[in-house]
Amino acid sequence: MRKIIVGSRRSQLAMTQTKWVIDQLKKAGAQNEFEIKEIVTKGDQIVDVQLSKVGGKGLFVKEIQQLMIAGDIDFAVHSMKDVPAELPEELYISCMPKRVDARDVLICENGYTLETLPEGAVIGTSSLRRGAQMLAARPDLDIQWIRGNIDTRLKKLETEHFNAILLAKAGLERMGWTDRVNFEALDADMMVPAVGQGVLAIESRKDDAEVTAILQLLHDDVTAKAATAERTFLKAIEGSCHVPVGGYATVDGDDVTLTGLIASVDGKEVLRVTKTSSDAVVLGKDVADDLLGRGGREILASVNA
Repeated sequence: MRKIIVGSRRSQLAMTQTKWVIDQLKKAGAQNEFEIKEIVTKGDQIVDVQLSKVGGKGLFVKEIQQLMIAGDIDFAVHSMKDVPAELPEELYISCMPKRVDARDVLICENGYTLETLPEGAVIGTSSLRRGAQMLAARPDLDIQWIRGNIDTRLKKLETEHFNAILLAKAGLERMGWTDRVNFEALDADMMVPAVGQGVLAIESRKDDAEVTAILQLLHDDVTAKAATAERTFLKAIEGSCHVPVGGYATVDGDDVTLTGLIASVDGKEVLRVTKTSSDAVVLGKDVADDLLGRGGREILASVNA
């Protein structure tokens, strides 16, 4: 029986997610032996600079992809929101387990909520998307940059000058920390999530049919349909972490409903479009075209200038 080598970032969340996938594959009937190869990516090494200034979220996956192409690892477990819209030709997302809660959460000191935070409260986030939407809702807030893993950010809320921080609820859930902190889950209508937030993307080689067959034990078609709409949208607008962009899709029977967002960094311009279609790819392109035509192209150009 073939031993499967699984690549994972060394962060606590990445390792937890990878171990969960392996455990679920075994429960679903996989008889293979699995071995985890820990990989330190450039994104893990650069912790004192905003991602948008050093190459974007692809910094968390590039080294892993190179090892996969070389045959040193057989598949990797990513957070989908960290995976660029364009993948190397040899690789693909071969499995998406069922999505968990895609919403962002606001974690405040002293029991504050978004509504009750004092004027000028300092909010920590590494996401331009989150920052822009917070400023659109509360222009008086002071959005400041924060990096580090979930545990590090939670500690900074306790020890530094932040009144609140923004995180993905999915990370708290996967770490089993939803009872550790008091948080306010932000409705997706108010805070459009990142493309793929709450989704695990399992990436493997296109020519490895054996691994693909094993991974299909965990694949969820509904999640894949929603993520396809979101990622098609992201690719169509050529989005990255350099600009505040969000995309969130839900599935109801054959229909997919997608909300796309493009915003200025200061939150003064926020464009949202929601459409429904039975074709996820057509839907993603349609929402992108609509947003770009409504002024999104100019916002993107100004941010990228």
